[in-house]
Amino acid sequence: MTLNSNKRDVEPASSLNDRLGLSFSNLSLLTRALTHRSYANEHEGVEDNERLEFLGDAVLDFIVGEWAYHRFPEMPEGDLTKVRSSLVRNERLAEFSRKLELAPALRLGRGEKTSGGQQKENLLGSTFEALVGALYLDKQNLEIVKIFIQPFLESIYTSILDELHDPKSDYQELTQSLKLGTPHYRVVDTSGPDHARIFVVEVLISGEAKGRGSGSSKGTAERAAAKDALEKFNSKSWSRLWSQGYPTTNNPKSYIEK
Repeated sequence: MTLNSNKRDVEPASSLNDRLGLSFSNLSLLTRALTHRSYANEHEGVEDNERLEFLGDAVLDFIVGEWAYHRFPEMPEGDLTKVRSSLVRNERLAEFSRKLELAPALRLGRGEKTSGGQQKENLLGSTFEALVGALYLDKQNLEIVKIFIQPFLESIYTSILDELHDPKSDYQELTQSLKLGTPHYRVVDTSGPDHARIFVVEVLISGEAKGRGSGSSKGTAERAAAKDALEKFNSKSWSRLWSQGYPTTNNPKSYIEK
């Protein structure tokens, strides 16, 4: 593959701008948001998207925090922090990038592209942050950026409360409250190419497997395994979990705005 062919099979920023209705007045900002450092390393004078990623991360933190504050008016500060953290974690932002189909527009170096960079979660998540940073600089208007981000947040509104508590933390708190010991996690299988690896993880208590989960990263698989283990506990065990300080209604969705 030559550098010229690498350019030709990438969706131009102008096309992406039209397809998504972003209305960038400065397309060079959008182009930079889509430029990975591996591409910049191969092209003299080209700037990568890492500074825009830094800015976008800060803008996202504020917008998501404000959205959660208004969307869940009765939720305490600690749980609001967990909601925000869940919404801005890299895996979630990668999902948003996939919804926008940003992958074909990414400008990657030859090695990064050959290794499947267009599908890497860390890269896709970082690109979404860079896009947000570029949009903010182009519009100089936070309200416009909010309008862009809000549909992504609303699309997972009904499910976010199910993810309110980190399953790993919840499971450890539960097992320790029942004096069962500390959960341990082990990878029992991996599959797929390097750029799309799937991990299968078991969670163990005293050497006995209590749950199993899979995911595109070890962390995701561990959370899935913990969630599986939690779901296998009977209602009596759950009642002890709620007694440790969770909502007494046994219904975290009571936080939802009436």
